[in-house]
Amino acid sequence: MADPLDDDEIERKLPEDWRFDGDEIIRTYEFDSYGSAVRFVNDVADLAEAEAHHPEITLRYDEVEVRFTTHEVGNVTEKDLRLADYTDGEY
Repeated sequence: MADPLDDDEIERKLPEDWRFDGDEIIRTYEFDSYGSAVRFVNDVADLAEAEAHHPEITLRYDEVEVRFTTHEVGNVTEKDLRLADYTDGEY
């Protein structure tokens, strides 16, 4: 099991455009169309499935909110930060 990071470490390592709130990291991505947003959600879902680490994803017409946390430890871990970077690569 992964070790939780302390708040200062999370803030230091947080990828650009992500924010730390409570026990999760969050980013909202903006798109030109609903179809683009859906394709992004599908790409993130494929990544999450491959990593067996599933974010909470909220789809709106032209934006997608992604939230990562490691539920087993009740906070953010290195895996969450790594997957946030990977998610940015899908954008």
